[in-house]
Amino acid sequence: MNYDNNRQNAHNEIDRIFKVLFPTRNMVERPEQAALCHRMLDAMLEGGIALCDAGTGIGKTYAYLVAGTVYSRFRAACGLGPKPILVSTSSIALQTAARDEYLPLLSELLTEDGMIAQPLQAVIRKGKSHYVCDERLERRLGQLDLQRKNWKAGAALLSLWGQLDMDETAHLSGYDRERVCVPRICECQRETCRYRAFLEDCDSGQYLFQICNHNLLLADAIHRGSGRKPILPDVCALIVDEAHKLPETARQMFGVTLAAEDIRALTHSLRGERFLLAAEVLTDSAKSLLRKLDRPPEGKPFGHYQKSLAAPERSLTVIHRQLHSLLTPATRRRLKNVSSSVALFHQGHPDMVFYTEEDAHGGTMLCATIADLTAQLRQTLWRQERPAVLTSATLAVGEDFRRFKEETGLLTDSRVTESVSLSPFDYQQNCLLYLPKFPPRQKAAAYYDELAKEIAALLDAAQGHALALFTSYAAMSAVKERLPDHGLRYPLFTMGRSAIHTTEQFKASPGSVLLAAGAAWEGFDFPGDCVSLLIIPRLPFAVPDALKEKERENHPTLRLFIRAVVVPEMQIKLKQGFGRAIRTETDTCVVAILDERAAKGKRYSKDVLAALPEMPVTGSLEDVARFIRQVKGPDYFREASA
Repeated sequence: MNYDNNRQNAHNEIDRIFKVLFPTRNMVERPEQAALCHRMLDAMLEGGIALCDAGTGIGKTYAYLVAGTVYSRFRAACGLGPKPILVSTSSIALQTAARDEYLPLLSELLTEDGMIAQPLQAVIRKGKSHYVCDERLERRLGQLDLQRKNWKAGAALLSLWGQLDMDETAHLSGYDRERVCVPRICECQRETCRYRAFLEDCDSGQYLFQICNHNLLLADAIHRGSGRKPILPDVCALIVDEAHKLPETARQMFGVTLAAEDIRALTHSLRGERFLLAAEVLTDSAKSLLRKLDRPPEGKPFGHYQKSLAAPERSLTVIHRQLHSLLTPATRRRLKNVSSSVALFHQGHPDMVFYTEEDAHGGTMLCATIADLTAQLRQTLWRQERPAVLTSATLAVGEDFRRFKEETGLLTDSRVTESVSLSPFDYQQNCLLYLPKFPPRQKAAAYYDELAKEIAALLDAAQGHALALFTSYAAMSAVKERLPDHGLRYPLFTMGRSAIHTTEQFKASPGSVLLAAGAAWEGFDFPGDCVSLLIIPRLPFAVPDALKEKERENHPTLRLFIRAVVVPEMQIKLKQGFGRAIRTETDTCVVAILDERAAKGKRYSKDVLAALPEMPVTGSLEDVARFIRQVKGPDYFREASA
């Protein structure tokens, strides 16, 4: 059978899966989802790079899993040897769902239909530090008196004899993880090494999909680019989900980072090896730095942290000189990494750009990256000759992918195709955009009083059930202090470091209000009536930093830089925040943007509307209350009055 017939058969299989097989499981046929899958397959068939902006609810995970499966069948029909497909995502939750939920259902449908004879399988790949080294585990258990150890931590250690992936084990301490994980250089001579057996299993050919995170994807690309042994197998296609996270991950992978957790982990390791004086000296010298790193960046310049690096740099130099040869290999590596990072951030480097990011715990992470990130991505990731699909709900603004292509080094790549798949959600019926006629004035002395008053009025109009997304923790705290003065009638939660615990409390308290910042702009799911009012007090413009200053040099004027970089980044961040509002086809929500620059006729009014789906717009609180009364059932109002 010739190439053209095989290609047509592949597209016919996609139509059958979406039009016939999925509906047998009560899955609604979505023409746009099938069209997205066809575009993904075309990129694979043509060896291209497809950028697919897929709106919330489109079902992009099934789209790329089906495209990958059909592409594999096409290759077999053309007599090409079997190769797996690599799926890279940013979150563990999506990796697990793809392997344990999406793929088993697809596999079952295709098996029942006779399209495949063997079930589709996937394996999740992680870095060495996530897996147990049996030799090190045995050694660690031999050093301990488990009766004197916290019983949960002890039980977690013992459970590792039956669990290779340490992420699956609760209550395992960070110190124990470090002591029992597979080292960078594995010299284990055990004939029954579970980690090596796992790698052999991964490469056995039984897994069509190899799933990893962006860090491992880039680590493999770096290995290949430098001539080192690859981490992952050769694949026939690459799928990057949550692709909007790729530039941020690349900046970290091609650079250096330092967070409070790194220093504390080193201190803990020193104590664990009974070098108590060294641990005490490091803790004391790093006090000022740790206090600063424990707080969110809040727009502080990188220089705000540099003076506090001098004392820990001196301490680390002494500790390294006196203890280096006495430490275990793991602590020696940690000391070397922290010492070199602290020295780099304190002394600087002419070929690197220094900036700050919010870390995973709501604090500050110091970052240094190479000036030309895009060249590195072109040399490592895109030089490999394999088709790629990059997808996310926030790759484009409208139909413009320029900003994403600039960040990823794809702006001039002739293999790139672009497509936008609109969300199937009925925003015209289920959503209302509120832009107040007289928004709080940001330059007014009483700005936070005005803002709290406006938010309180919105909460009453919507009967609570609200999420407020702030661009700074300081603004969030200022509003939290003032809301009780306006007769707040709803339980109030503030998202701090224990984000998961707080969101669980919020979901368990119907009608409540959650104030959040930082990571809450994306990645958190609030389906149903939980978030029926989404409040965005200020447009999410990025805080100027060294990265932006460096990029500013590439634009002839400040105005052109703002239009080419600053505004598109704000629009993408706004899309991410807006995505918290409606998560299912039946959700209904009011979205309130209180920034005066977004008001009708103001500077960024058109940019805001261009970033969001089309929906009714109002400046009236009465319209907000009327909309809520129309779309909500009796239980909603009982929750608000409870």
